[in-house]
Amino acid sequence: MCIRKTGWLGSEDVGFIQYHVRRTSVTLLVHSTLPLGYYMGMCIAAPENSLVYIHSISDGWKAFFIFSLTLQVLSWVLVIYWSRHRWGNHPISKNLKAHALPQSGWGAVASSVNTEFRRIDKFATGAPGARVIITDTWIMKVTTYYVHIALQQDTHLTVIESRHHQLSPDSVTPVQILTLRVASINASVKPFDIRLNSTEYAELKEKLHAPIRNAANVVIHQTMSDLFLETFKSQVEMNQVYTLTSGQELESCIGCMQVTANIKLLRLCQEEGEGECQQCYCRPMWCLTCMGKWFASRQDQQRPDTWLSSRVPCPTCRAKFCILDVCIVP
Repeated sequence: MCIRKTGWLGSEDVGFIQYHVRRTSVTLLVHSTLPLGYYMGMCIAAPENSLVYIHSISDGWKAFFIFSLTLQVLSWVLVIYWSRHRWGNHPISKNLKAHALPQSGWGAVASSVNTEFRRIDKFATGAPGARVIITDTWIMKVTTYYVHIALQQDTHLTVIESRHHQLSPDSVTPVQILTLRVASINASVKPFDIRLNSTEYAELKEKLHAPIRNAANVVIHQTMSDLFLETFKSQVEMNQVYTLTSGQELESCIGCMQVTANIKLLRLCQEEGEGECQQCYCRPMWCLTCMGKWFASRQDQQRPDTWLSSRVPCPTCRAKFCILDVCIVP
């Protein structure tokens, strides 16, 4: 359900909690009709099975029909139960009760969440089925059937996992997805995980009032250049290696002067035409990290999707090369 506003659901911007209480209820009802809808569709698509006549169908189809009908009835019973006492029995409402003061109810907490959600300075990211929203007081994760809510001052955030993806649904650039565990000292609030792009990590930290622990010792790449550098290194490690000639010695990298130079540029790609790579005759003078940073610095920062396929000049002799021409000196 991606509709933000309807007559019955209301407006997410005006009543965030009330909207999602109704939305999750409607989502459950709609999803529970899928098996029954499939059965009715098969009645039309396969008339030879005579599925319209329940008493004469096979035991398998009869069991499926009973299951579908039972699921639909139970879903309606559950939603009716949730709606009692002004939706006080809904799981989201019960979650809010864990944060309510003894003299107040979940409605007061809902009012606080609604007010803060309307502010434009909130942090929000993620797909519709796993949105992460952080306000001045609350940490929330919106899923298909539920909304996890935790009080900022009661929670500890820990980086527990990092995954690198060479491609993402939104772009052709590599991404690093971080998984953070949100754990509350309130025993009534169950821990939950949130996921976000590493480039949004700095903005997330600005909205939080407590530090984030890095239990997995994850190296967080907060810029596109950081992410590209990891991809650059991985690609170069798959290229042909360069063997030094006899008597040739390696010196310190002239870029960082911290490690030994271990990169040699060789014209290995076979592409021809304008912008063709050129042979570089420089001796190994750069390390892999510095060469990757140089490669990234020469790119169009507005077109990260072209970085891997582009050509740049050698930092020493200006001969053009591509990523396939970068060889490691073992």
